[in-house]
Amino acid sequence: APPRAASGLGGCTTLSAPAGTAEGGGAAALRRAWRERRAALLEPSYTPLVAACLCLAEGGVNLWVIRRVPYTEIDWKAYMEEVEGFANGTLDYTQLKGDTGPLVYPAGFVYIFLGLYYATGRGTDIRLAQYLFAGLYLLNLLLVFRIYCRTNKVPPYVFFFMCCASYRIHSIFVLRLFNDPVAMAILFLAINLFLEERWSWGCLLFSLAVSVKMNILLFAPGLLFLLLQRFGLLGCIPKLCICALLQVILGLPFLLVNPVGYLTRSFDLGRQFQFKWTVNWRFLPEEVFQNRAFHAALLLAHLAGLGLFALHRWHRSKESILALLKDPAERKHPSPPLTVNNILWRAARTGGRRQGRAGRTLGSAFGDSRAQIVFVLFSSNFLGVCCSRSLHYQFYVWYFHTLPYLLWCTPTAKLAHMPKVLLLGVIELCWNTYPSTVCSSLSLHICHGLVLLQLWYGTAPPPAPHTPQPSRRPAAISKKAQ
Repeated sequence: APPRAASGLGGCTTLSAPAGTAEGGGAAALRRAWRERRAALLEPSYTPLVAACLCLAEGGVNLWVIRRVPYTEIDWKAYMEEVEGFANGTLDYTQLKGDTGPLVYPAGFVYIFLGLYYATGRGTDIRLAQYLFAGLYLLNLLLVFRIYCRTNKVPPYVFFFMCCASYRIHSIFVLRLFNDPVAMAILFLAINLFLEERWSWGCLLFSLAVSVKMNILLFAPGLLFLLLQRFGLLGCIPKLCICALLQVILGLPFLLVNPVGYLTRSFDLGRQFQFKWTVNWRFLPEEVFQNRAFHAALLLAHLAGLGLFALHRWHRSKESILALLKDPAERKHPSPPLTVNNILWRAARTGGRRQGRAGRTLGSAFGDSRAQIVFVLFSSNFLGVCCSRSLHYQFYVWYFHTLPYLLWCTPTAKLAHMPKVLLLGVIELCWNTYPSTVCSSLSLHICHGLVLLQLWYGTAPPPAPHTPQPSRRPAAISKKAQ
């Protein structure tokens, strides 16, 4: 039936809309709002919006933690005593000590924490130091989010677990004031520069991060691979010289006084760790934990893992991996920009029209090299973490912010999201168990193994397409051709 005429203002006649149409429009608006909310949680393109909201929330969370949770003294006092010796004129590295032992970090640590020493009234204003580390936490988070925005791989809902849900990470930053977050923040800044193809500046900052703490060297195999891939051997040498030159400049005051003492203290690769602090090897007897043969086995496992990933997951060219030593212009088959992007791109092409939108969202263009940079660096570091001789509680920050990428960089079905979230939760639980137990230690290794397995099989190259053999039967000749 036609709609009824209704008398409007001024005697004008208007048509009233049917009630069903209004209800249908409201339902459509609700459905559209619900779809947008789901998209904001699942579509990586919404990462900047979610990141902005989470950074604001994290500012409040850090303030609440500083004011309500008691500060715990572990290494801050020792840091201040170590840099105080340098401030008083001591340049012999073997004479710089704190109440927890001798100084074992490179020279960059001394200069950065000397600045904190003076900024906090010779290390006495703990509350100010906490606020400074809260600012460092937010800066680190912004750098991490920028990496995730550039790679466009991880669904935004995962970042809720990366931010507000981690008690241990907040504790490492604002309740313990360790030097590990300082090194990692500089490292993430270097990775951002790599993503912008500013390799010289990135190498400079990478070396600066190494000078704060040596764990950054776990990223070094991946960085070396990327430098060789982009510049070849001869082009790679200047970048490596930048890294080495900065180390020499930072350590020069100490090298001039006692070079052997500086090198053996700040780059001591054979240092023994205390069994009572280990998080990952609690299930072993202490004799095995301290055994040099066990350390050698872990080193061999680390080198084997790096070799396998370099040969079969990082390097995708048909040429030998030795072709990386050549100038990129002289290579027969330039390495494709790599791994996860290529897989998702191919999946998007073969998945049909219904999966086209998801393929465009998850898999950026075939030529995108940003995912390669992040994948190689993050997986290189993770292999080192898995094979570490010991992980202490503050070492969690070494790889915590990389876990979402390592888990979600591979194609993820709808039902696979929950197991990955559970994996993040179990890893967090293992790191929050104090003191560590046999169960928590074993669980951590199982979780690490599952992450490695999904990285290995999730980034495997797709099978070569089957090309039918040409028919041996001669082609029929038409009468017209005859």
